[in-house]
Amino acid sequence: MMAKAKNWTSAPWHESEDLECVMVVPETADSATFTFRAPSGAWFDYEPGQFVTLDLPVPGGNVQRSYTISSSPSRPLSISITVKAQAASIGTRWMLDRLKPGMRIKAWGPTGAFTSHRHPAAKYLFISAGSGITPMMSMTTWAWDSGVPPDIVFVHAARRPADILFRERLELMAARVPGVQLRFTVSQPDAFSVWSGYMGRLNQIMLGLMAPDYLDREVFCCGPDAFMTSVREMLAALGYDMSRYHQESFGAPVGEESDVPADIAPEEGASAEVVFADSGISTPCAETDTILAVAKRSGLNIPSGCTFGLCGTCKIKKVSGEVHMVHNGGISDEDIEEGYILACCSNPLGRVEVEV
Repeated sequence: MMAKAKNWTSAPWHESEDLECVMVVPETADSATFTFRAPSGAWFDYEPGQFVTLDLPVPGGNVQRSYTISSSPSRPLSISITVKAQAASIGTRWMLDRLKPGMRIKAWGPTGAFTSHRHPAAKYLFISAGSGITPMMSMTTWAWDSGVPPDIVFVHAARRPADILFRERLELMAARVPGVQLRFTVSQPDAFSVWSGYMGRLNQIMLGLMAPDYLDREVFCCGPDAFMTSVREMLAALGYDMSRYHQESFGAPVGEESDVPADIAPEEGASAEVVFADSGISTPCAETDTILAVAKRSGLNIPSGCTFGLCGTCKIKKVSGEVHMVHNGGISDEDIEEGYILACCSNPLGRVEVEV
């Protein structure tokens, strides 16, 4: 009897291979889940809660956008991202309107430190709003698939019940194990539909009712910046140990002047030079320019996402010279020791050579 062939390879997917869209599932009126596979059959190795950056061919030129993976690495033959269009969406709007099964796109990652794998705990409290539910879905699915009884209080805020992403899948999991407790709150009910859950903005009293033992739980929070600020301030006022609080955001963090080392800061008016070794281009610039900005002026494309040192998409190798880099977690200390920098937040100090 002929042995059945495997439908996957022995090696994990690498960003040198494009992703192929294989399925599009509408979630709400303005959101959908896109599932991708590797054409080679490679499997996906990542941590639940991490994200990928996609290169999207929108009209007017490609843009790079970072999206959390909503699927779980416990199901490694594909990855899924769930996107929700906002008023000013460009890349997400293109995906919802144009991205179809069979199309292939460039991607980088997965990466990111917002994952329960790096903060193991006996009990978790997941707090999210809007599309911030996606990393929570990935981490909850991992816990469900692991075979170990989870202890998760899953709090989610939405505008209306119809806007709650993954509601049916979460309710299915919660109906099978007592350790997944769902707590939804909405701003307004759906017309002609009964809503028996929480109503109104998440507050301290509501949180105490949803998770009476919140002080004992590891907290993960994701959503709009204003929502996360409110949750963070709420927990701090309640005496929560904020070293156990973790949040994810693709918005630029509020910086502190003390974060910038004054002794090596780029000087206003000082001249510099960036040599792009692979392209054979040398470009004069100012020390206050970023490597990414100099590359764009030189007609070179360094893939980038957030542009403030968080997503890690623009990581490149520095051959020689010194840079001033203030990042927001998009690069590891190990990468820095090996000579890598983030082009979006690195200023050349004199002559710098990079592998681009």
